[in-house]
Amino acid sequence: MPTDSVLVIAGERLARYGFPDGHPFGPDRHAAFYAEFTARGLDKRVRLAETRAATRAELQSFHTPEYIDLVALRSATGEGYLDAGDTPAFRGVYEAAADIVGATLLACDEIMAGRAARAFVPIAGLHHATRTGAAGFCVFNDCGVAVEMLRKNHGLKRIAYVDIDAHHGDGVYYGFVEDPDLIFADIHEDGRYLYPGTGREDETGLGAAKGTKLNIPVPPGADDTVFAAEWPRVLTHLEKFEPQFILLQAGADSLEGDPITHMRFSADAHTRAARDLVRLATRLGHGRVVGTGGGGYNRINLAKAWTGVVQGLVEG
Repeated sequence: MPTDSVLVIAGERLARYGFPDGHPFGPDRHAAFYAEFTARGLDKRVRLAETRAATRAELQSFHTPEYIDLVALRSATGEGYLDAGDTPAFRGVYEAAADIVGATLLACDEIMAGRAARAFVPIAGLHHATRTGAAGFCVFNDCGVAVEMLRKNHGLKRIAYVDIDAHHGDGVYYGFVEDPDLIFADIHEDGRYLYPGTGREDETGLGAAKGTKLNIPVPPGADDTVFAAEWPRVLTHLEKFEPQFILLQAGADSLEGDPITHMRFSADAHTRAARDLVRLATRLGHGRVVGTGGGGYNRINLAKAWTGVVQGLVEG
């Protein structure tokens, strides 16, 4: 495989997406990843690119015009919240969030054009944002937009979304809960103990989509042994539906020592997830995988987990 078969989108424009005043999702997260990424020499094994801004039309493929207008308004003043109190506005938040979406779309487009086999975007995977609003530090749902644009621009139908963040990917789940062609699989801390309180095992999709969604809540303290026991269910679920593209949300807050969650995975789980998804995508005949960083509030953990994902994407 050529050295540029994996694309990593990074840079200062992505780093702008972070909240001020000691917020857990601060703007220093990108630097934490990038320092470890270069220390491990992974920057020499991938192709690097800067992001682009998502257009308004692209954002509207998933989000309502009214919500986009609200973000633009609050972005101009930098005042107030974009939700009930988790996601504060700051000056330029619209542009910063649009750059995150643009990065994930760029990754998808480069793969579909044959200029990359796989890709990783560290400050992305903003899985809580709904079609109508912000939630849980997430302004625009880049993965939701990516699903819609892969279909519109590239003619794909079945797309898989896999999530190993400690928090349930509720924005994606409910955004596509009745869509039988969005294949969803999510291992997360049981919602009885952690935000957003969703993702029960009996939430398998609605209507024609029933059975296309797999939620695997695990108890606080779940470690790599639990991951090893549950992960094959994810692979079996995906293989059954033969998706044409795989999105991985690789939140690092499922690692032991995160300040706002209670799981105990190691970075090995993230490397395994990326590697196994590459192998699955290759067996399915296309090899298309985009990883996104997601959550993670212990900077050492996110550096290890996200570089582990890049390692898995590179080595396949």
